[in-house]
Amino acid sequence: MSALAQVDYLVIGGGPAGLQAGYFLEKNGRDYLIVEESDAPGAFFTRFPRHRTLISSNKVYTGWSDPEMRLRVDWNSLLSDDGPLFTAYSPRYFPPADDMVRYLADFARTQGLRIRFNTRVTRVARPADGLFAATDQDGNVIRARRVIVATGVSRPYVPAIEGVEEAERYDTVTVDPADFTDQRVLVIGRGNSAFETADNLIETAAVIHVAGPGSLKLAWRTHFVGHLRAVNNNFLDTYQLKSQNAVLDGDILRIERKSDGTYVVSVRFARVEEVVKDIPYDRVILATGFRFDASIFDDDCRPDLVVKDRFPQLTSAWESVNVPDLYFAGTITQSLDFKKSTSGFIHGFRYGVKALGRILERRYHDRDWPDTALPATADAVSDAIVARVNRTSALWQMFGFLGDAVLLGTDGGARYCEEVPVAHLHDAAARGEFGDLACYFAVTLEYGADHDQVDPFDITVGRTPQRDTGGLDARYLHPVVRQFLPDGSGKPVAEHHLTENLENEWDDPDVHVGPLGSFLASRLSAEDGLPAGGESAVPRA
Repeated sequence: MSALAQVDYLVIGGGPAGLQAGYFLEKNGRDYLIVEESDAPGAFFTRFPRHRTLISSNKVYTGWSDPEMRLRVDWNSLLSDDGPLFTAYSPRYFPPADDMVRYLADFARTQGLRIRFNTRVTRVARPADGLFAATDQDGNVIRARRVIVATGVSRPYVPAIEGVEEAERYDTVTVDPADFTDQRVLVIGRGNSAFETADNLIETAAVIHVAGPGSLKLAWRTHFVGHLRAVNNNFLDTYQLKSQNAVLDGDILRIERKSDGTYVVSVRFARVEEVVKDIPYDRVILATGFRFDASIFDDDCRPDLVVKDRFPQLTSAWESVNVPDLYFAGTITQSLDFKKSTSGFIHGFRYGVKALGRILERRYHDRDWPDTALPATADAVSDAIVARVNRTSALWQMFGFLGDAVLLGTDGGARYCEEVPVAHLHDAAARGEFGDLACYFAVTLEYGADHDQVDPFDITVGRTPQRDTGGLDARYLHPVVRQFLPDGSGKPVAEHHLTENLENEWDDPDVHVGPLGSFLASRLSAEDGLPAGGESAVPRA
């Protein structure tokens, strides 16, 4: 066993999250090393998605010249000052996965990132001296003060179903439709991988059933891009238009493989008084998603897990709740906004990694969160907010999760901080990490309350008039400004919604700017930042 040079930061994983973390560590002049088990970055994309087409938007032609706004519809590029951008690699809206592999390799090279390839971490321990010790497949040990895990969800998630080991798995099953000719196929799962698999077999399989618990959720309704996307939902037509296929709503109780190689699967239906039916199939495919692999960690530094043990449990700073100095980046951070925002995807977690970099700089290197000084006036604060919400990509992608912060100091000054995780803002403000604050405002982009309960194409459901100055009932994406006290409660003392807009332009003097200015003027003049009705009152404008 040999010991490699000690580093301050060890990044485990050379996919997009690991590269993004490396970029900010490099930019900040930190001592770091990225280790990647493959011989090139982004090995995940050499295998997934199985049918080799990404469903992350790649909109090359936008009509915008502003690079920040272009990132709103570029879901594949990593953040950097000088590129490269993924949009140069393919004109396709849903590009080939191989283009992502090329892009990540070029990004790592052009940014000069320090990566050790062909290095698979097999064990992470934390000896008594407090440093992490990561051992690779050859017995080499890397010591690190801090570890950032960016390995992704590298193991299939296998639900507790009797006989589940008999099923074929999404990550290994053949993708040649000819191999399923005239067969009855069951796909277990309700996500994009399940429907991608089913859609691939429509022309050859005799019968296809897609099964799973709960109601099927469509991304165009929930606004969560991990729910079923339109590009994968052609299968629903074949079900509802009676082409032998079906979506089964219920629980899979048992998978039995018979001596002739066929299957009998017991399904408990949810919408017919829990009737259990045994259904014959020729093939059963498990497409139930993936999970984080925590097996490399010794007991002294194994992170706690959540969401059926699929993801690490994190603080608002992306740190393990039970292992100090152990951080996470990328899709494995989605436990913080599970099925709500976009931490599970490149266009979301690239901004999460950027924020993590700022947190690390403040915690370990005495560098404050970047800010811009403002006059503590309603006009100045309103102008700053309007300028940001009409341009930002980070708040657009990480809706409701990242926010800009307007900090009002006890000295009467005001500062504007961009792209702070809202939960972390509350925690850090209570600890005094943003200085002595009288109050602060959080600026987010959000969908309205219960937006996922409304069919956006149902014209009988009213929409907020675009000339309405209140915006409280807006269900489409719109800016929200909330005022808080630095008490750690995370409970707003006042809030204001800017009315939704078809073009996502919130700069109308009468509809957007004027009402926001009036709200801010009333709040900035309130004694101690409290509403007139007392701390429990929450004025909504």
